[in-house]
Amino acid sequence: MSLKVLVVDDQGIVRAGFAAVIDAEEDMTVVGEAADGAAAVRLAADLAPDVVVMDVRMPVLDGIAATRIITGRQDAPRVLVLTTFDLDAYIFDALRAGASGFLLKDVHAAELLQGIRVVATGESVLAPSATRRLIGHYASGAGAGLRAGSGPSELDSLTGSQRNVLALVASGLNNAEIADELGITVGTVKSHVNALLRKLGLRDRVQATILAYDLGLARPNPPGTTHI
Repeated sequence: MSLKVLVVDDQGIVRAGFAAVIDAEEDMTVVGEAADGAAAVRLAADLAPDVVVMDVRMPVLDGIAATRIITGRQDAPRVLVLTTFDLDAYIFDALRAGASGFLLKDVHAAELLQGIRVVATGESVLAPSATRRLIGHYASGAGAGLRAGSGPSELDSLTGSQRNVLALVASGLNNAEIADELGITVGTVKSHVNALLRKLGLRDRVQATILAYDLGLARPNPPGTTHI
């Protein structure tokens, strides 16, 4: 089945360019386009896309606010934020709002398409610069509170195996790498990830990573991957 994608950008030429690149793929279909955040919220509800490619700076309602509304709904699509502006505020606000990915608009078409596929599977992707900013923020001690209301008791519901998997997710490893690290199957890793997300009330691996840093389960290291 084709991935249904909603493209949101206030610049018609940019929006049309993204839509053309996405529609050319056999496994993707652009089901709608929106020029502002308010229209994106309406179309996301009406069209039920799998992934929303979301701009940040738009009239009527900005992309961060639109992302927060869209991801707050039941059976919400994944949101991949795409912006020209590589700013800390945008990166952190997008993640807090529930985005599953953050890329810059100057990415190659192949990177955009891969990003859409990655977030559609329930995983997350960040531009290398965004990864450096996020980890650097925690390394400086300024990152606490990116996920408000967290506390050590949140980990009490996890088994030891689930805690180990959470720490490795936060370190940037994918499921296959975690399986190799722990000597278990990829299927078991997926089961642990799904269980810990459910128990902690988290949307995806980005939120799990932020929580792991907030609770001290993970420590900043130089980023070696752009996938979370």
